[in-house]
Parts: sequence; C-alpha cells; structure tokens
Amino acid sequence: MDKHGGDVAEVRGFFTPKTATGRASLVPSPPWHYSGDLLTIEYRTDPERVAELLPAPLEPAADDPGAVALIWADWQSCGDSREELLDPVRAQYKECFAVVRCAYQGRTYSRCVYIWVDKDFAIARGLHQGYPKKLGSIHMTRPHPYGPAPRLKPGAKLGATLAAGDRRLAEAVVTLREPADTNGFVNGHPMAHHRWLPSIEKDGGLALDELIESGAASFEGGTPWAADADLTLFESPTEELAGLVIREPIGAYYRQVGVTWDGGTRLTG
Repeated sequence: MDKHGGDVAEVRGFFTPKTATGRASLVPSPPWHYSGDLLTIEYRTDPERVAELLPAPLEPAADDPGAVALIWADWQSCGDSREELLDPVRAQYKECFAVVRCAYQGRTYSRCVYIWVDKDFAIARGLHQGYPKKLGSIHMTRPHPYGPAPRLKPGAKLGATLAAGDRRLAEAVVTLREPADTNGFVNGHPMAHHRWLPSIEKDGGLALDELIESGAASFEGGTPWAADADLTLFESPTEELAGLVIREPIGAYYRQVGVTWDGGTRLTG
C-alpha cells in the first residue's frame, strides 16, 4: 500500500519497459549468449587519433598505440531460456564496431570507441555494458557450402558494408588466404568501458559515471582464417569513424565464434 492507501504495483524486467510480468522488457537478464560470424580488419592509424578517444583515467597502450580493429559481426543471441532462437526477429542482428587498445593501472585493455547495430535490443544491451551503440545498416557476405556463396577456402572473397544516417561509413572486401592461429590482437583483451548517464537536472553532471571491465564468461571458436583486406572509410557529417585514418594495414581475419557475457567489474565510480 502507498501512503494514500492504494496498492503499489510491483514491476519486473531487467530493462525497460518494466511491467507486472516483465515480459515486455527489451532484454532478459544476463547471461547473454551469442553465436556469430566475425570479419576483423586490423590497421594502424595516427596514435593521437586513438589517444583523443580515451577519457581519463585511461591512457594509450604502451605497445602499438595506433592499432585499430574494425569488426563486422552477424549474430544470433539469446538469454538462458534460448527462446529467442525460435523467434529469430528477437535473436538475429548485425553490428560493426571499432576497437582500440588502452592502458589502466599498467594493464592493457581493449575498448570499443564506435559501434553501430541494427536492432533496438542490441542497443539496450550496449547501454548496460558501456558500448557506445548507435543504429546503423550493416551487411556482410555469408559463406555457404553450396550455390554461389563463397566457401571457406583460400581465395574466397567476403564483402562487408556499414552505413548510418543514410550515408556509407565503411566498406571492405576480404580475401581468405589460409587458416591461422589467431583472430588478431587488438580485440584480444578485457574491455575497459565507461557507463555514463547524465543527471536529469540541467547542469547536474553525471548521475552514473563508472569505468568498468568486462569480457567473455565463456568462449569457443572455429579455426580463424587469415585474409587480405581492401578497406575504405568515408566521411560523414554526423559520424567520426573516418578520423581513424588508415595508415598501414596489419591483417584481416574471418572466424565463427560462440560467446557468453555475464557481467563485469567496476574499476572506478
């Protein structure tokens, strides 16, 4: 009962909208499970372009501070019930994200500095995890053992595109070369992200200001494929990905993975 004698509603759900049943919540409670195809292109940009994207107390990585990974991913995702997999509109989405490396208290971290997704539930999860997600249009070639689609073999070509706000931001053609031991190094560390929420009061600063660490609770993956990549970035009046100018290619990779995410740890805040 409230102070006026009325019943007080108990609302449920991990994320908004919260309701009496919780069924309308945009995302279920973690853990969240993912199966996906990844196209990763690594290159070097000007280290100062990376440094300007690292808020305090983060610092540039001591080794190769200008390294960038631009990653396309085609995901199927779900909560513990797995029910989304049988209602695919709730499970399937694509994203493209730029990752750099940074340092905090002597440890090297990966950090996502830009990311675009094509579903609202993926944005909601990003808000919780500290990913700076925005809506975009993402497409990538799907390998397949039959018909005209490329097979996973040397010489296979895979395309990928990213657009947002009616403008193309990136496009790539990746040519598979050979099986590899790794899937690159830029996105190979725990993530260091900020969770920010402005105060509802004007000029009230931040109501939430946390630096957090998170990573995979479990991981499995197929054989990575090393590849050659032709990557182009495009200017946009509302996006800044092109500021991470391509100065020198490092490598490219294709891999199928399975990942579980189940929370993180506060570093500050």
